[in-house]
Amino acid sequence: MHCPNCGQQQVSAEIKFCSKCGFPLGLVSELLAHGGFLPQLADLYKKNTIFTRRNGVVFSTLWCLFFLLIMAPLWGIMDVEELAAASAVIGIFGGLIFLIASLTLLKKPAPVIDILSTGQPAATPASLYARPSQSALPPQQSQPVSSYVPPAGGWRTPDTGQFAQPGSVTESTTRLLEKEDERR
Repeated sequence: MHCPNCGQQQVSAEIKFCSKCGFPLGLVSELLAHGGFLPQLADLYKKNTIFTRRNGVVFSTLWCLFFLLIMAPLWGIMDVEELAAASAVIGIFGGLIFLIASLTLLKKPAPVIDILSTGQPAATPASLYARPSQSALPPQQSQPVSSYVPPAGGWRTPDTGQFAQPGSVTESTTRLLEKEDERR
């Protein structure tokens, strides 16, 4: 296997990074292992079903309009008043039942992504493993110089004028133990 970034031949197909440029090769070896196709993207190529929430809402609307605007007037013109009233009731209540059932029982349609015609430039090596919209570090935070306050007592010792050195942990522990012994 050769690195797609620099062309360096790799020792093994299982290597994760290029030995010359450091390009991540995990995705490249997975592409080669599956014949140029990523199994994670299989969901994008699945055939969508017609039983989706959107299609259910459209069907319930068409059902209601068909029975109210076409069948009820047709039966009214033919002087069959009972069927005209029945088709109006079937149109209204059937449409409501279909609407409620589609909103509660059916899934939202999966977004259709056409990878070949998105019009976006080819992925760069840095964007293969990271989301481009999400940065790796939090946004920069700054603190103005005017908010700086020196430590209480200063950094210099009052007796020698030299910089204060942090005390030893054992010295302060020994002092605490001596104070505890004096109290007893």
